[in-house]
Amino acid sequence: MTSLQLGLIAAGVALVVGVIVYNWVQERRVRRRIQEAFGKPARSSSGAAAPDAAQRIEPTLAAAQGQDGMPENAARNLDAGAPDEGYEPPLAIQARIASDVAEQAVADLPSPLPVQPAMKAIPGERGAPRPDPDIECIITLQPVRPLGVGAIAGGLRARLGKPLRWFGRRDTGQPWQRLRSDTPGEFFEVAACMLLADRNGAASRPLLEAFARLIGELAPTLPAAYVPPDSAAEAERAETLDRICADLDVQIGLTVLKTGPATIAGTRLRGVAEAAGFRLADSGAFEWVQEDTGSVLYVLQNHRPEPFTAESLRATDTPGVVFLLDVPRVVDPVRVFDQMKLAAKRMAQNLDATVVDDNRRPLDDAALNAIRDQVRATATALREVHIEPGSPRALALFGS
Repeated sequence: MTSLQLGLIAAGVALVVGVIVYNWVQERRVRRRIQEAFGKPARSSSGAAAPDAAQRIEPTLAAAQGQDGMPENAARNLDAGAPDEGYEPPLAIQARIASDVAEQAVADLPSPLPVQPAMKAIPGERGAPRPDPDIECIITLQPVRPLGVGAIAGGLRARLGKPLRWFGRRDTGQPWQRLRSDTPGEFFEVAACMLLADRNGAASRPLLEAFARLIGELAPTLPAAYVPPDSAAEAERAETLDRICADLDVQIGLTVLKTGPATIAGTRLRGVAEAAGFRLADSGAFEWVQEDTGSVLYVLQNHRPEPFTAESLRATDTPGVVFLLDVPRVVDPVRVFDQMKLAAKRMAQNLDATVVDDNRRPLDDAALNAIRDQVRATATALREVHIEPGSPRALALFGS
């Protein structure tokens, strides 16, 4: 065997060892970031560490309370797995916050989103859309001369798997302006922003690298200077952000169900729903829309897996319906829950049905108040980590 072959073998071994060490270091850093975000591990009622939730919580119908005071169906969203030191599962967070709120105590909440200093607020920019460095990977382009949106048309049309937003400003100290294909004028600075996490999960490192390549290919054509992001660090940040949002991704449902084999005729249901202010949407559910803002406060969907359509409502019936509230996506979730609860009770009375949990047990006022506490606890936790319910930030993080 020649010295060249021996050298290549040694280099290969060194490379493999280096990759293994690098991966170990990255894993340690991710775990440390997660522990910093969530504090001490939660304990279950039996004293054992709560199981780790491997994925973002999917939409759930939280109604009845189990023995631990949590909605029974929500508890089913916790995936079984090995305990993860430093991780506190969402239901434990909500239970703890609800208890603290009731006792008027200060809750031991998850750490807020780590604030990134790259984008400072500018006078006159309050309330206007702007880059959000806390939840987006941002690459700023500094063109040699002001440019119009036509120069970045390829970037505006790009689709990478996570929402992209483009902003420009006309001078230093001027507010950012959202850029679209028809935005007039020229801009001396441009910011490309990719969302780090949503309900589809965290932005992966390959996705972040693709984002950096997109900007790297665009910049020379302008021309413009830019600093590429650290894809590994951004991927870490995306995972931590996704974990925080997973703990607070809560949807609450109230089921209105007929007793026994009885069903509700589709035409009857549509009439009652529309009289209550609902309108049938293309999504296959009835939506209750706030007139002032045009925002959907809650929806009414089929108890069966089939979506509602105008045709199906004329031809079929259903045993019941589900009122569904997406807590992070509405302003003042407690008030909206109170409104939804009253709507569910009225509909149950009009349809000679009952408001029940997932096990078809009637929900009394005590159970409904417990669910209300969970809504309030979740809203409080969202605000504590700098995610105001119903805000553009919340709509981005809890969208898909």
